[in-house]
Amino acid sequence: MISSVQFHYKSCPTRLFSLPGHTFERSSIQRWLDSGHRTCPITKLPLPEHPRLIPNYALRSLISSFTIPKSQPDPDPYWNPNLSKKYQTQFLISALVSPSSNLESSLHSLSQLTRLTKLDPGIRRQITESGAVSAVLDCVDSTESEIQEKALALLLNLSLDDDNKVGLVAEGVIGRVIKVIRAGTPSSRAIGLHNVDKFGCSGRREVREAATALYAICSFVDNRKRAVECGAVPILMRIGGMGLERAVEVLSLLVKCKEGREEMRKVNGCLEVFVKVIRNGSERGVQCALLTLNCLCCFAEEMCVEAKKDGVLEICVGFLDDENERVRRNAATLVQTLSCRG
Repeated sequence: MISSVQFHYKSCPTRLFSLPGHTFERSSIQRWLDSGHRTCPITKLPLPEHPRLIPNYALRSLISSFTIPKSQPDPDPYWNPNLSKKYQTQFLISALVSPSSNLESSLHSLSQLTRLTKLDPGIRRQITESGAVSAVLDCVDSTESEIQEKALALLLNLSLDDDNKVGLVAEGVIGRVIKVIRAGTPSSRAIGLHNVDKFGCSGRREVREAATALYAICSFVDNRKRAVECGAVPILMRIGGMGLERAVEVLSLLVKCKEGREEMRKVNGCLEVFVKVIRNGSERGVQCALLTLNCLCCFAEEMCVEAKKDGVLEICVGFLDDENERVRRNAATLVQTLSCRG
């Protein structure tokens, strides 16, 4: 149900936010709450002291698709650099969502929008509020690897804002990202240990972009369980074991929820993936692997036993004098855990 409170069907509302079961225009529900009301305007049921408003991007995108004039001419995909960023962005969005947008136009729009959103939260908000996210997600599903990569880079920028993390997940971004990762790892030809670069990443660029986007989305606590439910853990374990450290970084977030730990515990060769990283990985990879191992060892006694058999305790002792403070701290924590358990 949609509230009639200052909700106009003739134009897509600037910002739509949801309370459980109902959607309101952002300014209207905010005025209601600012006036001291702690009941739902529709049901009159009590609300929490600090109600949580969730952006309803899916509904806004649906409304936008019915409010864009069908007779509107197709926009030129190349904007005028003399225009302000706001108008540049609107022009690029129009080109991206246009049904007649071709490969060149889509690439240009995605590239420029990624550039504009990198450091500007206002532009990121403009894109999400325009209802263009569904078009970006369609590009993630593209069979053209370059389009897919550019769309994932844009999603990564959009996910830098917490409000967007919630909205993107509501539109199904986690499933799309995991699909890219799954499709990008049919064999060791896609991601191989021989292709590890100086950043500790390897393989197809769109797979790395997808893993990076998933990391940003899962930095929001509520999204971690959803990622696990979408089947992220076994896929990330697989590509992490093949040399993509970005996957291990995502696992270091998912291990913080019970569902993530339970799924990792089920994966054959789980410990070997992390032991390989702490032996040969970059500083960032080692940090994440140590943190993940500690969470798993605290969670399950048998993990401690296996970790000791694999020589993890001795490796961690060697890290106690490491120059990197986070590596030292994570290693010391794991040493303590292994010494007290197993």
